[in-house]
Amino acid sequence: MSAYFDDAATPWTELGEGIRRKIIGHTPGLMSVLVQFDKGAVGTAHAHDAHDQIAYVVAGSFEAEVGGEKRVLRVGDAFVAPRRTRHGVVALEQGSALLDQFTPRREDYLSP
Repeated sequence: MSAYFDDAATPWTELGEGIRRKIIGHTPGLMSVLVQFDKGAVGTAHAHDAHDQIAYVVAGSFEAEVGGEKRVLRVGDAFVAPRRTRHGVVALEQGSALLDQFTPRREDYLSP
């Protein structure tokens, strides 16, 4: 992994159903991932057994649910989902984006 992230030189990884991501950087203990959503795209509710996550809204807005509590999040807002906490989002605007932070890094994101 380079010490620098070049957005223009890094292609999106299409995840399907209106969601795509770019890994910004990682170390064994930390990973930053930019995730972009089409309007109405759903980040299906789930929980991580081994990862804590913070998701920061960098564009658009989302309906988020964390631990059974729903809120609308806008640019500058974030949610924290400690491991084993159920969380998910629905994008309310085209081009909505989250900066996801994981600890430790998501090894599954590094596999082709």
